[in-house]
Amino acid sequence: MTSLLLFGTSEGGLFDFDATLPLMAVQVVLLTFVLNTLFFKPVGKVVEEREGYVTTSRAKAKEKLSQAQRLEADLKDQLKEARQAAQKVIIEAEQDSEKLYREALALATTEANASREAARREIDSQKEMAMNQLQKDADQLGDLIVERLLAAK
Repeated sequence: MTSLLLFGTSEGGLFDFDATLPLMAVQVVLLTFVLNTLFFKPVGKVVEEREGYVTTSRAKAKEKLSQAQRLEADLKDQLKEARQAAQKVIIEAEQDSEKLYREALALATTEANASREAARREIDSQKEMAMNQLQKDADQLGDLIVERLLAAK
C-alpha cells in the first residue's frame, strides 16, 4: 500500500483492486456478449445480405452489359449487311436504269432513222414525180415552141 501511496492513490481510488475489477470485467464480457447478440450479429447479417445482394446485382449487371454488347455487335453487323445490300440494290437499279435508257435511246434513234428514211423516200418520190412532170412540161413546151417556129416559117 505504501507503494500505491507513492503514486498518488489512496484506498478506494481509481486503482483499487478489490472485487470491483472482476465485476467490471464480467460486466464488460456480458455487455460484449449482449451487444454482439442483439446488435452486431443482426447488423452483420444485414451487411452480409446487402453485400451478397450487391455482388449478385453486380454480376447480373455485368452479364446484362455483356449481353447488350453482344446485341450491339450483332446489330452493327446486321446494319453493315443491310447497307451493303442496299448499296447492291442501288447499283443494280442504276445499271437497270442505264440499260433502259440505252434501250430507249436506241429505239428512239431507230425510230428517228426510220422516220427520216421514210421522209427521204417520200421526198425522193415527190421529187421524181416533180421531175417527171417538169420533163413532161418541158417536152410539151419544146414541142409547142417547135410547132410555132415551124408554123411561123
